[in-house]
Amino acid sequence: MKTIFWKIHLNANPKRVFDLLTTPEGRESFWAESAEENNGIIHFVFPNGETYDSEILKISPNAEFHIVYFDSLVKFNIEPTKNGGSDLSLINKGVTKTEYNEVHAGWVSVLMNLKAVADFNCDLRNHDSKRTWESGYVNN
Repeated sequence: MKTIFWKIHLNANPKRVFDLLTTPEGRESFWAESAEENNGIIHFVFPNGETYDSEILKISPNAEFHIVYFDSLVKFNIEPTKNGGSDLSLINKGVTKTEYNEVHAGWVSVLMNLKAVADFNCDLRNHDSKRTWESGYVNN
């Protein structure tokens, strides 16, 4: 098993970043086509039709959000910066060696779209089930 670690600086304040990660509307604006939550479980639906039920493990307002995601542990940690923005770190533990390259790249896609939405209110995805990663599109 391997661990993925990424950081991204956002101009958005920690509350905005936290809300994007922890609300259905927020997650749907940058991450998944649908991400409804019920009893501590997020039901993710992705453009290619894949789904996953993700358990919420920890929520600390404006600071931390931890979930089980595709049978691995994902921790989002948000730190305020002096300019009023945020530094977000993502730690994904328990990624299999065979899935590491795809998951590693996948998080770059998710985090960059988070930045586009958080800082510029712009969704970079195409929302087309025929134009997904499996078809070679980076903006699924």
